[in-house]
Amino acid sequence: MSEKKEKDAKPAKKGGGMMIKIIGAVVLLAAGGGGVFALVTTGVIGGGTKTVVKEDNHPKLIRKGEEDPYAPPKKEGDGGEGGGKEVDGDGGSEYHTLYYSFAEDFTSNLKGSDALVQVSIACSTHRDYRVILWLKKHELALRSAVLAVLADTSESDVQTQQGKEALQRRLTAAINKVLTDSEGFGGVDSVYFKSFIIQ
Repeated sequence: MSEKKEKDAKPAKKGGGMMIKIIGAVVLLAAGGGGVFALVTTGVIGGGTKTVVKEDNHPKLIRKGEEDPYAPPKKEGDGGEGGGKEVDGDGGSEYHTLYYSFAEDFTSNLKGSDALVQVSIACSTHRDYRVILWLKKHELALRSAVLAVLADTSESDVQTQQGKEALQRRLTAAINKVLTDSEGFGGVDSVYFKSFIIQ
C-alpha cells in the first residue's frame, strides 16, 4: 500500500508543477511584453514617438529680385509707363519693399487738448505679400488701434520731429500688435505719414 500511495502522489506533483510552469511562463511573457512596450514608447528602442518639427509659416523676407509666392499675378501692362516690369535698384535695403496705404484719413482729438490731428498713413514691409493681405483683412481693427494711439498723444508730442518719429514707432507697434493677435505675426517695418495736419 505504501507503494501505491507513492505512485499516486508523484503524478499529482507533476501536474501541479506543470501548472506552475505555465502560469510562470504567462507572467514572464506579460512582463516582458509590457517592458518592451514601455521601452518602445519612451524611444529607448525602436522608432519611439516621433518629434514633429513645426514649420515656420511666418511671412518671409523677400530679397530684391526674388519672386514673392504670395503676390498677386501681374497683368500685362503693369509696372508703370511703357508697361515694363518692376525693377529694384542696387542701393538701399537688400530687401524688396511693399507699401500699403490706408484709404481714409485718421482724425482724432489730441490728449489733454482741444486740438485735432488728421493724418493719412501708409505702412511698409520687407516681407511677403501676406502682410499686405492681412492689413487689408484687418483694416477695421487696425483703424481702431491707430485712433487709440492718436487719442493718447498730446499736442506737444506732435510739434517736433522727434515727437512725430516717436508717434510713427508707436503706430508701427500698435499695428503689429493687432496683426500678431489676429494672424500670429506682425511684419510691418515702418509707418509713414502721407499728410499730417493739426487744427
